[in-house]
Amino acid sequence: MANRQASRKKDAVTRRCEWARTELSIAYHDLEWGVPVHDDRKLFEFLILEGAQAGLSWETILRKRENYRAAFDNFDPKKIAKYNQRKSAKLLANPGIIRNRLKINSAIQNAKAFLEIQREFGSFDRYVWQFVKGKTIKRRRGSPVPARTAESDALSRDLVRRGLKFVGSTICYAFMQAVGLVNDHDPKCFRYSEVEARKR
Repeated sequence: MANRQASRKKDAVTRRCEWARTELSIAYHDLEWGVPVHDDRKLFEFLILEGAQAGLSWETILRKRENYRAAFDNFDPKKIAKYNQRKSAKLLANPGIIRNRLKINSAIQNAKAFLEIQREFGSFDRYVWQFVKGKTIKRRRGSPVPARTAESDALSRDLVRRGLKFVGSTICYAFMQAVGLVNDHDPKCFRYSEVEARKR
């Protein structure tokens, strides 16, 4: 009983970023958002999910995330790059994901382009981190969270040049926030300093 009360008291004083309000978003905020990612498969997962989110809420994507992992072979770009029309039709009929033909087709196209980037740079990790010079950009105290930056503009332009879809600058910036290229936690949020301690 005492432990439960202590836990409740801790939760009451824990300060999080304002957007983390539901059980799903709090878990995502506390465990993943802003943590530097260097695993290519996970980077690809976030790239696809951020594109799928376009025009929707991130909460919607979080609710469907496990369905996406099952439907898209755990975001293995080698497998997704080989998807044919039959597989695309099956995905379009899957109620567990966002059934948008353009977004589904873009995931397949993006997998092919992702593999090309891996071949050119050795890893997608090496490619994408160059846009922040290998170091997480941290949010300054009192500064507003932007929708896009010069870095996300540059990443977007280059991804588009390489044939990727649903990679506008705003989507790219959300991707950068998710995988820790940017630490956009509120400086008063308890995760701000924790992420800073873990950054590259």
